[in-house]
Amino acid sequence: MVREINGFVIDEYNVHKLEEKTQGVCPMCSHDRKPKNQKAKCASYDWDRGIGTCHNCNKPFQLHTFKRKGKAEKVYEKPKPFVEAPVSSKVVEWFESRGISAETLKEVRVTEGQTYMPQTQKNENAIHFNYFMGGELTNIKYRDARKNFKLVSGAEKVFYNIDATVGFEYCIIVEGEMDVLALHEAGITNAISVPNGATLNNNNLDYLDNCIDYFEDKEKIILAVDSDDAGLALQTELIRRLGSEVCFITTFEDCKDANEYLQKYGKEKLSQRITGANPVPMENVTTFRDIEDEVTDFVRNGFTPGFQVGLEDFDNIFSTYTGQFITVTGIPSSGKSDFVDQMVVGYNKRYNWKTAYASPENVPTFLHAHKLMRKTWEGMPSKEDIGGDKWNKIADHCNANYFHIDMERYSLEAVLKKGAELVKRKGIKCLVIDPFNKVRDTNAASDDVNRYTMDYLTKIEVFAKKYDVLVFVVAHPTKMYKNQKTGEIDEPTMYSIKGGGEWYDASYHGLLVHRDYEANTVKVKVLKCKFQNLGTNGAETHFTWEKNSGCYIPLNKPEEEKMPWENA
Repeated sequence: MVREINGFVIDEYNVHKLEEKTQGVCPMCSHDRKPKNQKAKCASYDWDRGIGTCHNCNKPFQLHTFKRKGKAEKVYEKPKPFVEAPVSSKVVEWFESRGISAETLKEVRVTEGQTYMPQTQKNENAIHFNYFMGGELTNIKYRDARKNFKLVSGAEKVFYNIDATVGFEYCIIVEGEMDVLALHEAGITNAISVPNGATLNNNNLDYLDNCIDYFEDKEKIILAVDSDDAGLALQTELIRRLGSEVCFITTFEDCKDANEYLQKYGKEKLSQRITGANPVPMENVTTFRDIEDEVTDFVRNGFTPGFQVGLEDFDNIFSTYTGQFITVTGIPSSGKSDFVDQMVVGYNKRYNWKTAYASPENVPTFLHAHKLMRKTWEGMPSKEDIGGDKWNKIADHCNANYFHIDMERYSLEAVLKKGAELVKRKGIKCLVIDPFNKVRDTNAASDDVNRYTMDYLTKIEVFAKKYDVLVFVVAHPTKMYKNQKTGEIDEPTMYSIKGGGEWYDASYHGLLVHRDYEANTVKVKVLKCKFQNLGTNGAETHFTWEKNSGCYIPLNKPEEEKMPWENA
């Protein structure tokens, strides 16, 4: 007997109590057929994959139920125990008006009941979209008659209907529970939905982090999200996280989503929209139509503004796009790594970007974690703060947003591989390599410095572009000269780094961090900015370094901004 399928432990084997043969009756339609046909062998069974397929109703079905593959690291709130109860005739009538049958509601386990809705501040009768994972009720989305929604506070966010993907080689991702029901109505039972729709500029897909194991065996993932700007942003992030090689895209023509398409065109055509999904355009080949939207947007609006750190004076001279890399240099103990931390915390604060560090010199790791906590805290936490509300909020925030790649021996190949994994599993948008000479490229040529450097930086560039990640490379200068008049070490340039010409040519951007110990100031200078709309070559700005918080303060300090959780 099969005990495990793709790492998912079988909870109940042969849940429909079928004959354990390769062919037999269909649990979905055989009981509704004419008496003479009810025993007809209309379905095929794949016991090893746990999937059955009916050749009469064309509906796939699961032969087994499954337990969750992995355990959540965090302890979440649990909804009230699930009660299997039919929905009222009024609710059935409403769903039928949207093209959804009572049979589908039963199969997907939709229920209804009274619940407190914060929008109306009273108990309301609401539809319950029950979220199961590993056979356990994990969350519930409530919808009342006024189209107010809520999820269970503190419960784990997961994809709706995620268990239905186990055993399938493909799945469909949509943007709402109604779309899952619409596809189920069309005979597509392995559709799942994001729990909270799509929003612009939000790549914090915590539900994907929690369900990533379900996608490891998928050969095809069809993205069928809404056709608005927020839906397209979600689509882009899912492709980045799941990989363009497995993602397919479908649209709903003149309709917003799958449910609207079902109502307008029917089950058969809806099914055809899914089966006719197109692969993400192939890599390395671009046609005008592939990028026509971008060209149109540029003609209308010009350059897209770059991403900014949130340091007023610095933002005036430098910004960046993702999919690029920044070289940061400076003499030893000038604050290169610390300023990179400041930039990373700033990007997190403004855009919710997560960051991974490959920093062999930032040891022990707990001290680096403490630095990031201080910058996020904007002060020095005391003994008395440990375990308090602010401590726990910031500790949880740092835990979810900063990841330290710890290796006995670092190599560029291993770091980039782990970076790709962190893109998929955690959604990182920044990768810090600090310093580059401690993260070696074992495959690059070592006999020629210039050739080695170019090979090294090319691999970083490929990674940044493929995963739309901003990469920081901290590089120490090897050539340092004293000023004959002052006796001070001259400011290094990108040409001061070993293989300097290649560093200048290959880097998208270059920054110098230079400390003036007597004045207690830090200068940040733009050594290179590849695109004129993002910065000014040679421009510089100055900061003081605040000892308590470890933060860089512009000499003209901007108005204080709130931390992410304070804006909620």
